[in-house]
Amino acid sequence: MNTPHYIAGRWAAGEGTEILSVVDPALAQPFAELRAASTAQVDQAVAAARQALPAWKSSAPAERARYLSGFAAAIGGRRDALIELQMRNNGKPRHEAEVDIDDAVATFAYYADLAAGLADQQNRPVALAAPGFSSHTRLEAIGVVGLIVPWNFPLVTSAWKIAPALAAGCTLVLKPSEVTPLIELAYGQIADELGLPAGVLNIVGGKAEVGAALSAHPQIDKLSFTGSNAVGSRVMHSAAEHCRPVTLELGGKSAIIVFDECDVDQAIEWIIAGICWNAGQMCSATSRLLIQNGIADTLLPRLADALNAVRVGNPHVGNPLNEEIDMGPLSSEAQWHKVGDYLAIGQQEQLNCLAGGQPLARQGWFVAPTLYADVPTDSRLWNEEIFGPVLCARRFDSEAQAIDLANDSRFGLVATVASADLQRAERVAAALEVGHVWINSVQAVFVETSWGGTKGSGIGRELGPWGLAAYQSVKHVTRCLG
Repeated sequence: MNTPHYIAGRWAAGEGTEILSVVDPALAQPFAELRAASTAQVDQAVAAARQALPAWKSSAPAERARYLSGFAAAIGGRRDALIELQMRNNGKPRHEAEVDIDDAVATFAYYADLAAGLADQQNRPVALAAPGFSSHTRLEAIGVVGLIVPWNFPLVTSAWKIAPALAAGCTLVLKPSEVTPLIELAYGQIADELGLPAGVLNIVGGKAEVGAALSAHPQIDKLSFTGSNAVGSRVMHSAAEHCRPVTLELGGKSAIIVFDECDVDQAIEWIIAGICWNAGQMCSATSRLLIQNGIADTLLPRLADALNAVRVGNPHVGNPLNEEIDMGPLSSEAQWHKVGDYLAIGQQEQLNCLAGGQPLARQGWFVAPTLYADVPTDSRLWNEEIFGPVLCARRFDSEAQAIDLANDSRFGLVATVASADLQRAERVAAALEVGHVWINSVQAVFVETSWGGTKGSGIGRELGPWGLAAYQSVKHVTRCLG
């Protein structure tokens, strides 16, 4: 905790004015403190990345692949410790923390494979219609990148950015969330173990001051940000001032559409997974439930019973009910207050609450899974991202009406379609204005697929080959043959 920043291959004490208190949300108690980085240390980190760029950018793709494979193996070797830290700092149940760590391992392994194949993609000829010329394509690292990641999926979101950036030949400066500043430090430890060249990966922690300094830095070639729309707009403004590319993964108010022919038990499983995973603290949470009229009267009371039965509790090893917890606390006191404010708005709007509706009276930042029925489309709870286990339901008659209701949002991240009619499900999926659609499934995210949204949910894509392309620039070399 005395040296929590990793700059130019060395650990450094924070020189900023702010102290970051690391809190256990299940107990509402701090368990560590660290001093934030200063803006001067942000400058040092960017300078280190800039100095390391030429050698790393020109390194053999096979060498970069070897480092990425090393990261995958080292994260896997730390699996138990990282799971415990994810549970302690985020409040995640063990089964969720396990998925997070395994996701990070899979991400580095996947981009190691893509990096290994980059040499074969260089200098590919381009067919030209005009005679007397030849042309070929080069894919090159975009440069020094600034990565800003959120608190709801630490280690995971950073893996989605670090792995493709390193594979492409970029150097980077990572800014973890001040709520969860510890787990990403494992990347610096692993870089040391692997002998990653100094300056290729840098980590500076802090609050808004550090993020703003990184976003506005003139020596950054690209920014990648995951977080709220309010902060994302400021990051985009900083990028615009320097006319540099930006990837933004922002908010969501996603829909899950349940048609009459769907099995009720399966629908309830998918609905609960979409709103209670990570206590609803997901940009992809399917927090708007659209139910066809024929199934609504059967589904809603059973869904309310199922939500009331969700086991909410302390995920820690010391808790004898550890393995029986379905949902943990919200990750921060600020988020607990925010969700509580929305529950108060639900009371003010006189919404029909079928389950939950209040914070839980216990130590820690716990909220009951909540279901409101027949929510008006002008309700704040229907339109605004709550980032908690709060589900708003409406009925619909026709397929066209369901599509219109789902698309009537300023966000467009994901959606889920539940239907026994697969032709209908595919037809609806094609009509939804989002970046990812699940059909009859929980939100299974695979590194081979893309991640990102439309409208207010962001710009660009992560994961898959699209995530690698986000850190590459395209160069054509054309010459006259005469």
